Amino acid sequence: MLSFTGCTYGLTDAESEELRILRENTNHWKVKDIDSTEQRLGGFCPLTPKEVGIFLQALGFPPSTSIYIAAGEIYGGNTHLSELSSRFPNLIFKESLASPEELKAFINHASQSAALDYIISVESDVFVPSYSGNMARAVEGHRRFLGHRKTINPDRKGLVENFDKLVTGELEEGVTLSHLVQRMHKNRQGAPRKRHGSLPGLKGKARLRTEESFYENPYPECICSSGSKLKKT
Repeated sequence: MLSFTGCTYGLTDAESEELRILRENTNHWKVKDIDSTEQRLGGFCPLTPKEVGIFLQALGFPPSTSIYIAAGEIYGGNTHLSELSSRFPNLIFKESLASPEELKAFINHASQSAALDYIISVESDVFVPSYSGNMARAVEGHRRFLGHRKTINPDRKGLVENFDKLVTGELEEGVTLSHLVQRMHKNRQGAPRKRHGSLPGLKGKARLRTEESFYENPYPECICSSGSKLKKT
C-alpha cells in the first residue's frame, strides 16, 4: 500500500528506495512518479503507527485499550510498530488470537487471511481505519448496515497539519491537541447519514469517482428505520 500510494513519511532512505523500485517494477500500477510530501499533505497517505498512537490518545482512549491490528506484516516491523506499542502496549494480531494449527489453513491464502481481519473489524467495539482502502470502506458500510456501529474515520488531511505542528513545536500533545482532534472528529464516528452523491457539473468516470461508494454507506436503500427517522448523534 505504501509503495502504491508513494507514501514514505517516517521511513528511512533505504526503505523509501525499496518502495520506489517496487512501484517501478509493478506494471499494472500506472503512476510511477509520486511526490510523497504532496500525497501526505493532501490526506492521501495512511497514518503511520506513531500517528495512530497520537490520534487515539488525543481521542481519549486509555493506554490499557486493546487494539487489534487488522493488517498483514507492518512495513518496517517492530521498529515502526514500537511507536504505537509504546503508547498502547495491548496490541493484538491473528497470531495472538489463534494457534499455529488453526492458522495453518490460511497460510499462502491472502484473501482468506484478510477475511479474518474483516470479520474481527466488523465485530469490534470501535473501528478506526488508518487508510480508506477498499477493505476499510467495506467494513464501514457493513458496520453501518448492522446498526451504525462506532466507526471513527480519521480526517487525515486535518490531522497531518496538526502532526506537523507537533514536530515544529507550534503545538504540544495534551489538552489543546485533544480538543482539536475531538472537535475535528465529532461528526466522523459512523452516525447515520445519507450517502454523498457526486460533485455537481461532472460527467462519466469523473462523476463516478466523486460519488461515495454504496459499499461504504448503504443508507438509505439497505437500512430500515422501522418507521422512525434515523437521527444523527
